[in-house]
Amino acid sequence: MAFIPPHRYSGLLPSLPGVRYHHPSRGRRGCKRPSCPRPDKQEDTHKSSLYAVATTYEKPIGKMVDFGKWPSFTLLSPQEVESIRQACVFGTCANEVIYTTDDDEVYAFGQNCSNCLGTGDNQSSMTPRRLDALCGKKITGISYGSGPHVLVCTDDGKLYAWGHNGYNQLGNGNTVQGTVPVRISVDAMKKRVTQVACGSHHSMVLTTDGEVYTWGYNNCGQIGSGTTTNQPVPRRVSTPLHNKVIVSIAAGPTCSMAITDYGQVFGWGYNGTGQLGVGGTGNQLIPCKVVFVQPVCIVQIVCGYSHTMALTDQGYLYSWGANSNGQLGIGNKSNQLSPIKVETHERIVEIAACHSSHTSAAKSQRGQVYMWGLCRGQIILSPHLTNFTCTDDVFACFSNPPVMWRQLSIEPKNFLTVAESLKREFDREETSDLRFRVEGKDIYVHKAVLKIRCEHFRMMFQSHWNENSKEVIEIDQFSYPVYHAFLQYLYTDTVDLPPEDAIGLLDLATSYCENRLKTVCQLIIKSGITIENAFLLHCAAVRYEAKELEDFCFRFCVNHLTGVTQTMAFWQVDGMLLKEFMVKAGQCGGFKN
Repeated sequence: MAFIPPHRYSGLLPSLPGVRYHHPSRGRRGCKRPSCPRPDKQEDTHKSSLYAVATTYEKPIGKMVDFGKWPSFTLLSPQEVESIRQACVFGTCANEVIYTTDDDEVYAFGQNCSNCLGTGDNQSSMTPRRLDALCGKKITGISYGSGPHVLVCTDDGKLYAWGHNGYNQLGNGNTVQGTVPVRISVDAMKKRVTQVACGSHHSMVLTTDGEVYTWGYNNCGQIGSGTTTNQPVPRRVSTPLHNKVIVSIAAGPTCSMAITDYGQVFGWGYNGTGQLGVGGTGNQLIPCKVVFVQPVCIVQIVCGYSHTMALTDQGYLYSWGANSNGQLGIGNKSNQLSPIKVETHERIVEIAACHSSHTSAAKSQRGQVYMWGLCRGQIILSPHLTNFTCTDDVFACFSNPPVMWRQLSIEPKNFLTVAESLKREFDREETSDLRFRVEGKDIYVHKAVLKIRCEHFRMMFQSHWNENSKEVIEIDQFSYPVYHAFLQYLYTDTVDLPPEDAIGLLDLATSYCENRLKTVCQLIIKSGITIENAFLLHCAAVRYEAKELEDFCFRFCVNHLTGVTQTMAFWQVDGMLLKEFMVKAGQCGGFKN
């Protein structure tokens, strides 16, 4: 799984030829002047340093996320969903969830395969369970493997792990499954961790000083130690990265990838379908440099099940590896052993893939989201434009399993949307420029809103209407609750009235030719019909020519005829309406019993 830490990469800066920037944790290093590129880097004169763009790439989403796209979240109450600030859906069937709340509480629920929920036992749970060991710790990164095992890093650089441990992937020196989050030592706890990434059964972390540590399963060299011996505790990947500053990492099922501060890419581990991008299919036991056809500066890299994608600082997308499901996005199913440019026709600012699927996605500078590869069983060979607003939705709706490709981070909601602002301003005297007086009560509104939302008011506020020059308009044909509900509907698109009052609103909607409002009123009436009000509602539907509602109320009255005929409303209604009802009820067999 490719991990991108929160607060990184919200967009990409333009390339500045020859300009370099320092890594924040190490201060200025190497050459500082744009005119003096680093001698061992031929690409330096063609690009800016990676860190100039890396610090702005995955910004937390500042809008309400539709968590309903992931079925697991339907088990939570609206209040619980509203409190979520970070979340990760993972597991073989996407049925395990870890999330943090706005007060830094951490919860988990789901199947709990291999103790991956960290709850202290192997019991599944349909309700969230609190992870005491992580509460209050301010999580900055979450990643998961296939076992699954889970890694978490916090804002103070600490690393925690739990779950499956059959291959030492927890890094605690043994192969006993971890039932609760435990802190893992990285270089005798001298190092602070900033990023985490999990392969199927191996683990990677990136430290503040740009070093990569790996451990766990090593059958294909994914640890980068030069051997295929499993690694029980974190070990630094040195050769040939010992003099490099790494700024981002990613992990495929059995391979590992890293980006340097100069935008170079190194890969190691399994390479059977060319996912390392080194030109062949042999496994690599130590990091090998990925060679591009032309000099590029890579700012993001992600790993799919058997393919890899990379994004340059100029918004170009490259891919390589397996392509039997079209996951490379190059228009065919041919594997690629070296990076190949994907034609997107616009600048890309984010790419997405997950090591448990063959789905790929990307987001453009204009906010358009594309997907390709294996999408809900359908193979898409080239980037396909979707109606999504973020790449996360692609994996929620089209990936199998529908896991998250990254930790989803949500900004605390400290602003009002346009809809919320309008709702707040309804019946607010301070900002209004017009008021309606109904039954002696004032309702404060804004002419511009009414003209935008309602054709009746658009006509009313033309210059030749008397109402256009008035500051107070008297309304005498409707009750205060009805007219208040109507004006509120124009601001909020919602109606909160009992069925009996909805009859009056239905009358208003008919008079003002508000067809959608008529439909809303009919739904309110249908959902609130009872024996006591059924005949009254039926008569209202007849009066306002709401045929569908009339039929619905009539059927209800016939089905409960004995009760309905004993209500006051039945005998107080107009004689002609009563007669027509009796005749119609008799024709449909309402009096047979």
